[in-house]
Order: sequence, then structure tokens, then C-alpha cells
Amino acid sequence: MFIIGEKINGMFKNVREAVQTKNKSIIHELAKKQLEAGADALDINVGPASADPLKDMEWLITTVREVTDKPLAVDTTKLNVMEKGLQVAGPGSIINSASGQKEKLDALLPLAKKYQSKIIALTMNKAGVPANADSRMEIAADIVAGCMEHGVPTEDLFIDAVILPVNVAQDHAPAVIETIKQSKLICDPPPKTILGLSNVSQGTLDRPLVDRTFLVMALGVGLDAAILNPLDKPLMDSMITAELLLGKNIYCDSYLDAYRKK
Repeated sequence: MFIIGEKINGMFKNVREAVQTKNKSIIHELAKKQLEAGADALDINVGPASADPLKDMEWLITTVREVTDKPLAVDTTKLNVMEKGLQVAGPGSIINSASGQKEKLDALLPLAKKYQSKIIALTMNKAGVPANADSRMEIAADIVAGCMEHGVPTEDLFIDAVILPVNVAQDHAPAVIETIKQSKLICDPPPKTILGLSNVSQGTLDRPLVDRTFLVMALGVGLDAAILNPLDKPLMDSMITAELLLGKNIYCDSYLDAYRKK
């Protein structure tokens, strides 16, 4: 599974303070720790408290680039900040995120093509997040059509079925699972599927248990990627074991260590 580390986000106090004081060491450490724990890419978000998102995004990505050339997911709702982030991050980076709203797709898909980036698109529109899989798939189909219209390969698209917190939207979890399954059939080659995993456990008493249980369920129906906390070792162990049982890795008694060393 393709793992995007979620920890470089201005919503976290340590990152917010690092951005405000331009403390590179905190960002370097977070980047290296996530990659060492198994992240394949890093999400970069300056957070809502940034006084100058454009300059802060440039600083944050430049700082991360001092310690890694791994793909970066540029996470912002501002178009000019997104373009600046993609310019600094380089080819192979990820737009996080678009949605099913045509005006947003029409703004972000040209950037995906221009900067050779992948793109995450949420199955939501102006009406919000649908409660059922069929409506989510209608939005997914619109997103795929938009990619084809703008010349963005569908294999560079990640469909995010948008999991909401289970304590307020319990009925959405089965719909997300079904959407992941159906997304594999929408076109050829199919888009990849992704989840912002920690959303499912927001406000629950045992967040780690909820996260790792839902991750394993989603892997079982073909989830390709997730934005998650790679520093949560039980979560990562659950992911590695699930992929082992799905036949994606070869068993050995030290399979957890073997996976981390590959």
C-alpha cells in the first residue's frame, strides 16, 4: 500500500510553531521519522493559522526537500498556494485535493498535467458528501470524465471516498467500503483509491483501534493508499499483516522486519 505520512500539518501545534519560527529541525525530524517508519510520501499542509500560506508553503516544502526527494502531497485549498507548492516539490508530487465540483476540477486538473503530478479527488460536491455508494460513484464518474477531458491519466488519479467520523456518520463506513470496491470497475486502467484514514476515528474514545480496524477492512476490498500516521506502529503492523494475508507479500517469521527493510 502507498502510505502518505500525515504529520507535517500546521494543525499540529509543533508544526504550526515550527512554521511560525522557521525552525527547520522539527520539520526535518518529522519528515525523516515518517519515512523511516514506512511512509512512501509526505503530506504538506501549512494549516489554517498561517498568516502567509504562499510563503509558508514554499518554506515548508523547501525545508522537507533538504532531507528527502520522496513524493510530496501539496495539501491546500488555495489555487495559488497549490501551484507554488507543485513548482517547489517537483514532478511526481500529488495534489491534495480536488472534489467532484466541476469548477474545482477544471482549476486543478490543468495543474496536474502541467506539473506531472498525481491528484487526489474527493467524492463530494456542492451538496456535500453523499450517504450512499451509488451517489459517491456518480461523482467518481464525473471526476474520471474530467481527467479524460484534461488529459490526466486515470492511473494518476486517487479516488477518495471520504470517510466521516464513525461517531456521527456510522452509516457512511459501509458506503465507503462499497465505493472502494466499485472504483476498480469504473474505467480501464482504473483510478487508485485512497482514504484520509484518521477522519474515521475523530471524536472516538479508542482512535487507534478504530483506525487500524477500518484500514484492514478497506485493504480487504482493494484500497491502494492512505494518508495516515506511520508513527503508529500497531497501525503499520496491522497494514503489513493484512497485506501478507492478502498474498501481497511472502511469509517469513520476521515478515514485519522484512517489510520495513525493503
